[in-house]
Amino acid sequence: MSAVYIHDALRTPRGKARADGGLAGETPQSLVAHLVDALEARGHDPRGRAGRLTLGCVGQIGAQGGHVAMVAKLKAGLPDAMPAHTINNFCASGLSAIGLSAAAIAAGQAQWALGGGVEMLSRVAFMADGADYYTAADMDPPRRYIPVALAADLLAEKEGIDRAALDAVALASQARAVAAEARPELLASRIAVAGLDRDEAVRPTDAARLAALPPAFAVLADQYRGVIGDAPIDHRHSVGHAPPMADGAGLALLGPKEGARARILAIAEAGGDPRDSLTAGFAAMDIALDRAGLTLDRIDRIEFMEAFGVTIAKFMRDRAPDPARVNVGGGHIAKGHPMGATGAILLSTLLDALDAADGTLGLVVATGAQGVGVAMIVERIG
Repeated sequence: MSAVYIHDALRTPRGKARADGGLAGETPQSLVAHLVDALEARGHDPRGRAGRLTLGCVGQIGAQGGHVAMVAKLKAGLPDAMPAHTINNFCASGLSAIGLSAAAIAAGQAQWALGGGVEMLSRVAFMADGADYYTAADMDPPRRYIPVALAADLLAEKEGIDRAALDAVALASQARAVAAEARPELLASRIAVAGLDRDEAVRPTDAARLAALPPAFAVLADQYRGVIGDAPIDHRHSVGHAPPMADGAGLALLGPKEGARARILAIAEAGGDPRDSLTAGFAAMDIALDRAGLTLDRIDRIEFMEAFGVTIAKFMRDRAPDPARVNVGGGHIAKGHPMGATGAILLSTLLDALDAADGTLGLVVATGAQGVGVAMIVERIG
């Protein structure tokens, strides 16, 4: 890929996905507009420069229907002539959108592009699109839909990741997220919206409270027996190991080298086993590292999406990265998961973490249900 550079990557706070959540009075398009305004305030001229807009969004119905990227373009006052695209790649959508924006620049379709994602689960509930696929019985069971929480329990059992390991990663996520709120350098690219200036889903806890939480997703197994079979499942994930539903948005401005924060070294998309569901991020990571000619130990900071405790626990166990380099400001087990926005938000937190550490190489990995994975490696320009 021809060199493409990230000039900035901003994020909103993550608000609780409920009627009294800190962002619930906003709209998906207004969240994106706030980020465009913030890019403008930081001297990037997105309205004058950007030649296209690509946004990820999972729940494309209701408040997020009607081609949300086009609606956001209009709300943000971006040029009428700008093409806009809305994509759904499940929970990796935001990072996929940035990858597509980079590919458009590399292909000569634009010099500058905006890419990111938005999701307001306070307005559009999980699975609100009511897709036939969620309940379809006309496919072989290994190809049918499995709710991601149930897939997480199945994967934890298959991988031998026990409750203690899940508690450990959840506790680390919460503790680091709490600590990050007192570290401005890790929050440099997070803007305040509607008076909310923190990730409000963060819930301080301790080991005893985490250990006391009961498994939360056994009821799903009864609903999906036709897919998963009759074998008993040792359900291990509690609500403490699950990312809270959230509202939020992230947006990156990509373009040429001059004035950029970072260069994109590699992007990779991968599919995976739909039953294992949450493992495709690992495959995408390996492809991206290979494309960049790097090994994991060379990476200074990593944002690895905590798509339930099992994914980050498996990553830490199987790949043995330096824990001090991974999710240094906490992950979205603590901060919340605005699905279509998460990948873009993680890129923003990665750049802040690299700046704070004066690091050079960064990796972001996003993963989603049914075998969806995306990874990106960046080189910070110091």
